[in-house]
Amino acid sequence: MSSAHDRSGPAIPSGEGGPALSVPTRFRLDISYDGTNFSGWARQPGIRTVCGVLEQAFSTVLRQPIELTVAGRTDAGVHATGQVAHFDAVDVPDDLDRLVRRMARFLPTDVRVRAIRTVSRDFDARFSAYRRHYEYRFSTALYGVDPLDVAGVVSWPRPIDLDAVREASQALIGLHDFAAFCKRRDGATTVRELQRFDWERDGDRLTAYVSADAFCWSMVRSLVGAMQAVGEGRRTPDWARSLLTRRERSSEVTVAPAHGLSLVRVDYPPSDMLAARNAATREVRTAISAGGCCGGEG
Repeated sequence: MSSAHDRSGPAIPSGEGGPALSVPTRFRLDISYDGTNFSGWARQPGIRTVCGVLEQAFSTVLRQPIELTVAGRTDAGVHATGQVAHFDAVDVPDDLDRLVRRMARFLPTDVRVRAIRTVSRDFDARFSAYRRHYEYRFSTALYGVDPLDVAGVVSWPRPIDLDAVREASQALIGLHDFAAFCKRRDGATTVRELQRFDWERDGDRLTAYVSADAFCWSMVRSLVGAMQAVGEGRRTPDWARSLLTRRERSSEVTVAPAHGLSLVRVDYPPSDMLAARNAATREVRTAISAGGCCGGEG
């Protein structure tokens, strides 16, 4: 196994008489996990989380403290096939495919590191991302969910007005304040640009495709839960549209179960646009008033 001095950047003087210090290299991880037995992504002392398991494994294998920055912190029970994270480290083996194979043996079976690659220091898994894609999966079969799909599919065996669901979903597309759909966090904006909210049926499988620049806490599951009410005729598409005028979490919106949701992809700009994207993302988006350009219909 060769040393990674070649990939860890130029040595820089540490001062009089001290050893040269290596500049850490940034590594991108592409990650999949079954969220069933994880208490979400974010590290929590004494609790099993995706981040905690991965950081412990990488720190052990690489023999140095590793801290991950993630594209999107998923909640307890939520899955991922396209999660992205990064870390900085020195003295990492050059053969990253071999490291992927080693992590496969070291990690538990419900989390996989699918790829590891070196990236520019401008790459930030969180701030460089410009779009995140989620899928929410239902089984409409009368018998419920197939045993092999239990971990990632929710049963919805009732009559569904899919045309109404699609009409209501399209009404929410655009840049809006999604406060009605979000669990508020101090200092966090609920303004988001919802770029896709489509539904497709394939036999007994009904899938919601949800894409946005970013999502606030519980937003995707709340959007899906609201559409369930529309699909069952308990609410109308106009009701869904009216939620965009709310400036606080709506008690009328039910949060769909976590295990039907998966993060499937994160989009990033070309490498020469990463720094600009990071700066733009860090700018705090201000809330949009109901009378503003984007506070009403999408």
